[in-house]
Amino acid sequence: MKTTGTIHLSRRQFVAGLAAGLLVPSFVKALPVNSTAESSVAIRFSAEESRALRAWIVQIAEAQIVSGPTPKWQQRDCAGLVRFAVAEALATHDERWRRAMGMHGPLPPDLAPEAARQQLRHRWRRPDGTEGAFVNAIGLIQENSVAIGRDPRLAQSADLFFYDQGTAQHLMLWTGRRVVYHNGTLPTPEDNGLRAVALAELRRWPDTRWRPIEENPNFIGVFSLAFLR
Repeated sequence: MKTTGTIHLSRRQFVAGLAAGLLVPSFVKALPVNSTAESSVAIRFSAEESRALRAWIVQIAEAQIVSGPTPKWQQRDCAGLVRFAVAEALATHDERWRRAMGMHGPLPPDLAPEAARQQLRHRWRRPDGTEGAFVNAIGLIQENSVAIGRDPRLAQSADLFFYDQGTAQHLMLWTGRRVVYHNGTLPTPEDNGLRAVALAELRRWPDTRWRPIEENPNFIGVFSLAFLR
């Protein structure tokens, strides 16, 4: 069953439907390419533009792992890492941005049109039908992503692994060579909460709830952010 528009389901119904293969998350709400709400022309990126945006998302997320979280990133949890990486991937990457981010080496090309990127930036759709800069993990999946499957080998760089642990949901980001995520704990001087792990290691993780394998009922699957499809 493929749904469109807002899904009026409880969290339990939603993740149960995903796990059973009966539900595909709604496509991101069509965003106009101009400022008039009446415009019916939705933003679409070419395959090349999407690849460049994926590279930006990955590089920004990886920078948090390698150099530590930038002060610009304030809402530090698993969904916050995704929101931050996407927002900065869609930003204007001028010299001021580079200085603020501390990113001065080689960077991906800016192929996606500036106007389209600014239209999408901080425009997450929420389960209640509103839009804004904040959305939680299940909202990122339910309203802003497309289900790919439960085989991690289907993932492209910047795709998300989504887990449901009953009382909480969790996201990890695939970089194309490893999985990066924030573990959701409050950062301390000794531990900023950021983690990176090889996919092969994660598939053998001692706590089986976190293994990205089809046999794990807590692993709901791989998802792509809808604007990247």
